[in-house]
Amino acid sequence: MKRTVNQSKLPRIAFVSDAIYPYNKGGKEKRLFEISTRLSSSHDVHIYCMKWWAGEELVKVENGVTLHAISPLYPLYSSERRSIKEAVLFSLHCFKLLREDFDILDADHMPHLVLFPLKIVCLIKRKKLFATWHEVWGRHYWTKYMGITGNIAYLIEYVSVRLPDTIISISDHTTEMLKKEFNRKNVVTIPLGIDLEGIVKVKPSTKKSDIIFAGRLLSHKNVDVLIKSVALLKKDFPNISCFIIGEGPERKKLEKLSLELELTKNIFFFDFFHHHDDLYGFLKSSKVFVFPSTREGFGLIVLEANACNLPVIVVDHKNNASRFLVQEEKNGSIVKLSEEDIYMSAKMLLSRHTNNEVLHYVSKYSWSIITDQVRGVFKT
Repeated sequence: MKRTVNQSKLPRIAFVSDAIYPYNKGGKEKRLFEISTRLSSSHDVHIYCMKWWAGEELVKVENGVTLHAISPLYPLYSSERRSIKEAVLFSLHCFKLLREDFDILDADHMPHLVLFPLKIVCLIKRKKLFATWHEVWGRHYWTKYMGITGNIAYLIEYVSVRLPDTIISISDHTTEMLKKEFNRKNVVTIPLGIDLEGIVKVKPSTKKSDIIFAGRLLSHKNVDVLIKSVALLKKDFPNISCFIIGEGPERKKLEKLSLELELTKNIFFFDFFHHHDDLYGFLKSSKVFVFPSTREGFGLIVLEANACNLPVIVVDHKNNASRFLVQEEKNGSIVKLSEEDIYMSAKMLLSRHTNNEVLHYVSKYSWSIITDQVRGVFKT
């Protein structure tokens, strides 16, 4: 691909992430999209990923950012778990960056294996390795997730934490875990942000709901608990409606549970939207956002729901950083992981009008400010 003279003179940033937005929708993918597109005004920005798009082209430009497919598209999940095969194969393809020119390299820490070839690449090219860290798993969670083989995964995580020259952590919770679990130094905390001005412009959807959830349908998201709470709410609100937006390995189980609880006229499932504004439209036409996840490195969707003037319900769990985004009685509620607690909180929020604190709370978050902070880290 031909490059303009101006592009060639700009500092070149190489981001590495197996999954990218809008082909894969999640907080970390949205973060990379927002930051990379903004950095493209001052840098020559490239993202190295799997081949998410159709057609034969391996390199394409979207929103001022050059995307490179360095590997075929491998499934991210095998059954309900992250695919080990995908992690290994994509990591091996990362050696292709030996052929690429860059001034700055920043890698998504998940899967952890990518940091091993990228560290070698940076050593050979005499460049610093930056890594963006979204969450810390630790030995206990790895063994719970994978059984005895989780000890090997923990060892990989343990070593990978020591490979980057600088780690950008997305929350104080993740930073604390990096220091506590691995005694990692040189960690900079830069949270996620939102496009508040863009969200404000979006019109509410004509499809309305009382309760809404959006996210990957994985076991730790605990959407089954939400569905059970809707069954309880139906006794007080016979016509209650709940939108569940997302895709993942838990989808069929959740649809079956909805059928068993006779909630097919109350709970409606939607795939991820191609355009993020459609999600904002659905959020704006809802009353309460319920996010029962017990494992979040940050919880961007919580801020997005608040920006749509929705109060949120999150779960009080040690591995859930999204609870730090909620202030009781201001922008939502923090509850225990149980259908009874979610039911009580949702009932209260559905019975009253949202106050201005919800929207005001997120006014301090801005992708422009976040991008400037990342730019400053790269200059060090």
